[in-house]
Formats: sequence, structure tokens, C-alpha cells
Amino acid sequence: MQITLKNLVRTYPAASAAAQDVHAVRDVSLTIPSNSIYGIIGKSGAGKSTLVRLISLLEQPDSGSVCYDDQQVDSLKGEALIQRRRRIGMIFQSFNLFSSRTAARNVAYPLEICGTPKDQIKRRVAELLELVGLADRANAPISQLSGGQKQRIAIARALANNPDILFCDEATSALDPQTTRSILALIREIQQKMKLTVVMITHQMEVVRDACDYVAVLDAGKVVEEGSVSQIFSRPQSPVTKDFLSNLGTMDAEETESVAGLQEHVQGLVRWSSEGGKYILRFVNQLTGEPVLSKLAHKFQVEFNIRAGGIQHIGGNHTAPDQPRDVGTLVVDLHGDSEELAAALEYLRQQGVIVEEA
Repeated sequence: MQITLKNLVRTYPAASAAAQDVHAVRDVSLTIPSNSIYGIIGKSGAGKSTLVRLISLLEQPDSGSVCYDDQQVDSLKGEALIQRRRRIGMIFQSFNLFSSRTAARNVAYPLEICGTPKDQIKRRVAELLELVGLADRANAPISQLSGGQKQRIAIARALANNPDILFCDEATSALDPQTTRSILALIREIQQKMKLTVVMITHQMEVVRDACDYVAVLDAGKVVEEGSVSQIFSRPQSPVTKDFLSNLGTMDAEETESVAGLQEHVQGLVRWSSEGGKYILRFVNQLTGEPVLSKLAHKFQVEFNIRAGGIQHIGGNHTAPDQPRDVGTLVVDLHGDSEELAAALEYLRQQGVIVEEA
């Protein structure tokens, strides 16, 4: 199911005469490919939640259109809207499970609402609990489940009516890093098995890196950058995207005290100096293992000081063979006279290194 957004606008009127209108979504146009995982990332207040409400038909835009394949769906009313919504799955940060129901009865709820026969509900619930790895927790009260298990039940419930689109609104924000990785792996597995179009709303670049095929970066209600995840990681263009990448998986002092903390951030950008860092060097695929800077120091009269570094492994399913799978980043200072420095930077570019000034 391809989703096409054309010039979407959503403005909320001011709460008082002294306040201003809130322009939550400003002229957003996107194409979300069928059978892929598409990330929409932005900081708090960027308009992510409003955009997902528009795409998932929970709100109507002030102007613009939402199309599923070739059908415009934002203007659906009544029974047509209800039927279309039933083929949309939603996963939330807070799980939104019924504490009064068991795990199995939570999964059964959307099927009960649709009037599905009891024998079919029983079979479908068993299938879904098996799919999310919780077949043995069917009769468990929600209060006895961990956060990761609750999210797995929420995923099973979202899939109950065989949706063709799955929305994940900050679905891993309340989970620890290890549980987050397991949930993202489950979503990737389900997407491939069911050929779903998955839209992930997040403020975590780690989620985009580990799960998504494509991403759009939102800022102040506008799309400031979009493309494949490998393209965005290797050649970020907007200041917002560069800021996300510069803060990806950085260590704090507490985490460096344990080996576990180090392992959690092995894919992150680890900064050991808060000073300097005039140049950002990005290495893709095989270049991540090459001694490029060592060769540079032998060829030119320059000195370098590495301020931060890390390697990102892109985890999407649709990365093309010619697109980066691994993107290494170094934040460095280079010192030398102007001619040697210019020649050294040109050498790096000729070697395939992407050079940016911080």
C-alpha cells in the first residue's frame, strides 16, 4: 500500500486571544513506498504526531490530500471511513492495553468489535501470540507483563484485523535499549512476512538506523530532508539532520563505567573530547576499515586530532546494493598550512571520504 501526501496543512486555532495559531503541519508532500518501513523523525513540537494523525485518518487536513495507492482517503465519511480504519494498525508508546483483560483478550478486542465469530477469534489470537513470541502468556494479566511483553501484545492487537498499513507512534520510547532492539527486529520480521507498509514516528535516530528503509526529517511542521536511510546517514544536508546524527548514541560518564554501557553504544558516535572538531569525515562501506588518516599523515604535512567517532550499521530491508550499509563518522581537527590542508582535504575526497565542515 503506497501512501501519497500532497501539500498537507493542519493548523490549530489559538487557545486564547493572546495566543497564536499553531501551524503543526505546513505543506507536507511525501511518497511512502509500499512494502517498506518509513521513518518520520523530528524533535518535540516538530509536528510528527499531528502528521501521523492525518495519515492514519484520525484527523482531516485543512487542505491537501492523503491517498492510499490511487484512492484519496482523507475525505472518507461514515461507514467507508470505519472500514478503511479497520485495515490500519496502530502501536503507541504507552501500549494502551486494557488492564482488566488478559493478554489474549486484549488481542481479541478489535476482532470482537468487528463481530468476528468466536472460533475465528480464538484461532487468530493464537496465531498472533505465536507470531510475537508470547503463546505461553495468553492468560497472563497485563500487570504481570514486562514493558517489552506489553508492546508485543500491542503489536499483536494491531495486526488482528490483517491491516495493510501499520503506524508506530514512538513505539519504543518507553523501552530500554535491549528491548527496543528486539521490538524493532520483530517489526522488521512482521513487515517482511505480511508485506506491510510501516510508518514509524520517532525522535530517536537509532530507531531510524536500525529499522527503517526511508526517512523524512521534520522541523517546525515542514519536511527539511528525505530519502533512503543510507543516503541520509552518509550525506546529511539539513542542520536538523546533522544535529540528530551528531548526538546519536553518545556516551555519558555513567555509562562509561560499565562494559555493558560500552556495548550498548558500540554503534553510536562516541565523543571523548568536548572541544574542537572542525571537520566531519564520513566513510561508507569498505572505507570504514581502511587506514585513510594514516595514509594522509604520511602524504601531507598535516596533523590530525580525532575528537569523536563511530560506525553506524544501517538495518533497513530495502537498502539497494549500491547504497551504504555501513557509515563511519569521525569528528577531527586537521592542522597544517593552508596549501597542505587544502591538498589533504582534496585527497580525502578523492579517496571517497565525504568531508564536511562542522
